[in-house]
Amino acid sequence: MQRHGYGGTPALRHRYRLAGCVLLAAHLVVVGWLAVRPLTAPWVSAAHLEPFATLRADLALGPWEAARTIASAVLPFAPLGVLLPWAGGRVVASPLGSLARTVFTSAMIALVLQVVRGGVVGQVLDLDALLLNVAGVVLAHVAVVPAVRARLRRRSSAVPPPPASTPSTGLAPVARRARVGVAP
Repeated sequence: MQRHGYGGTPALRHRYRLAGCVLLAAHLVVVGWLAVRPLTAPWVSAAHLEPFATLRADLALGPWEAARTIASAVLPFAPLGVLLPWAGGRVVASPLGSLARTVFTSAMIALVLQVVRGGVVGQVLDLDALLLNVAGVVLAHVAVVPAVRARLRRRSSAVPPPPASTPSTGLAPVARRARVGVAP
C-alpha cells in the first residue's frame, strides 16, 4: 500500500492537510478581496487583451516602476504554488504532475478573478496580469515544493513505521491459511 501523506500518525497528517486547506482558503479570500475592490480613478483604460502589451508599457516607465508593477502582479498569487500542493497532502507525487495540477488550478482561479475584476468599477481585464499571476505560482512551486517533499520523504523513511499492534486476548496467534480455489 502506498501512503500519500506526511510522515507520522494519521492524525498528524490530517492536521497538516487541514492547516494547508485553512491557509489556502484564507489566502484566496484576501486575494479575492484585493482583486475585486473598487478603485477610484479619474479614468480607466480599456481592457488589455494583447499579450505582453502591459509589460512593454511598464518597462517603458523605467526599471523601478516596472519592477513594482510586475511584482504587484506576481506576488499575490505566488503562495498558491505552495498552498495548493500542501492542501493536497501528497509527499510522493510526480513533480511534473504536481506542477501541472498547481498551474492549472491557479490559472483557473486567476482567470475567474480577472473576469470578475472586469465588472468592478476602476478595474480592467488584463491578460498580462493573468500571465504574471501564473508565473508567480510556477516560481514559488518550483522553488519550494520539490525541496520540501524531498525533505519530508527523507524524514519519513528515516523513522521506522510503528509496529502493528494487535489486541492481546491471551490466545496464541492463529496462522492464516491460504485459500485455494476449486478446479472446474
